[in-house]
Amino acid sequence: MRVLALATQKGGSGKTTLSGHLAVQMERAGAGPVVLVDIDPQASLADWWNERQSESPAFATTTVSRLATDLEALRQQGFKMAVIDTPPAISIAIQSVIAVADLVIIPTRPSPHDLRAVGATVEMCERAGKPLMFVVNAGTPKAKITSEAAIALSQHGTVAPVTVHQRTDFASSMIDGRTVMEANPAGRSAQEIEQLWAYIADRLDKNYRRTVLNPMAGPMAAGPLKDRIEGGFGRRAAAY
Repeated sequence: MRVLALATQKGGSGKTTLSGHLAVQMERAGAGPVVLVDIDPQASLADWWNERQSESPAFATTTVSRLATDLEALRQQGFKMAVIDTPPAISIAIQSVIAVADLVIIPTRPSPHDLRAVGATVEMCERAGKPLMFVVNAGTPKAKITSEAAIALSQHGTVAPVTVHQRTDFASSMIDGRTVMEANPAGRSAQEIEQLWAYIADRLDKNYRRTVLNPMAGPMAAGPLKDRIEGGFGRRAAAY
């Protein structure tokens, strides 16, 4: 199971929206089963997920102290991808998430405040030896500051070549538990999420091939999920 974490100390960067959208796109692209994990006390991702009609992706709640144990339980149940949404603060919780992540996504709006805020998250990833990727989020099409933000971020790490632009369909789709791929599959927003996941998936594969020197040292192949997942993970977001 690969673990993707979305983290940044800046609130309003779009972590929750991207978490839900990427998880749904993973399922659509055949990378599932996927489970969402929300450790943000605001529980915005859980609220969105509880509005969904679809059974996928799955959802699990946990605590910082149980995170590693619960991720292992999810791995044993056959999940192939876990997406973790984090609170907007640099804390022990963020450190714990970064420690178990295979890749840390840092969504960043193209604004001076957001660009200045990425430093602490980058330092945490570097200390933990974890790969990171910036995603320029909520950009304005053709705006100079959007391209300037990507250039500035590239001084500190990999920047996804796909910019997610500010459009009303992101907010409107999240109201009823959907994503732009489900609400407007032919729209530009849906295409951006599809392209973003394709790039992230390629990066995850390259990281895996680079770090796993012995093929037998990788995670054990998991069998198919049961028709109904047991053990506290499933349609209800119940805390432990």
